[in-house]
Amino acid sequence: MKLNTSFKERKSLGQDVFDYLKNAIIDQTIEPGSRLVESKLAEMLGISRTPLREALHKLEREEWIEKTPSGGFQVVSLTRHDIEETFGIRSVLEAYAARLAAENYQEKDLFPLEKKMLEYQKCLEKKANDKLQKINTEFHDLLYALSRNPKLIKMINQLRAQIARFRQIILKQDEYAVESNEDHFKMLEAIKNRDGDAVEKLVRDHILKGKKAVLNQLVEEGKEQKSA
Repeated sequence: MKLNTSFKERKSLGQDVFDYLKNAIIDQTIEPGSRLVESKLAEMLGISRTPLREALHKLEREEWIEKTPSGGFQVVSLTRHDIEETFGIRSVLEAYAARLAAENYQEKDLFPLEKKMLEYQKCLEKKANDKLQKINTEFHDLLYALSRNPKLIKMINQLRAQIARFRQIILKQDEYAVESNEDHFKMLEAIKNRDGDAVEKLVRDHILKGKKAVLNQLVEEGKEQKSA
């Protein structure tokens, strides 16, 4: 793994290092199962071990990393159970949010969604796949905001980091990256028609296809762990 070395000592350094390492885990700069050696990390980041330990313990509490038998840490591997659980919850919450969006949207609300889909399509055509995850996340955020349900949106956002980790895997697959935007066009059409049943099914199917893509990729790479 190749990490940034620009950190400087300050009061918020532990939180900064936590955010940086979490994002590195999400985008797989630090891959599932990787060992995190304190001395090497501190040297690579140019910091003392105190803020690094603060960051590592927070990562452990939030279940991004786990202790090894030797006493160090490693990045938590993605298990079939974790994937099934996260995508199952997503399929319920996000499908319901899409139904509410179809019921509650105003005409002007759809323009930002259309803009994001076109932006995504241009990136596909230019092979700028590194930008797809950000655009995809922005599309979904805009869509679920139309539900006008703050509690539901908060529940979806609690899964945000895990969702980002999975999207990073999914959108690396060219076939799925193309199909994802095709699904978005269908979702938007159903919303325009205020067809709650249709958009709810489309979103659920879209998320379950994502689950299948993640599982297939992990099996192909030999990284899947079948149990926690």
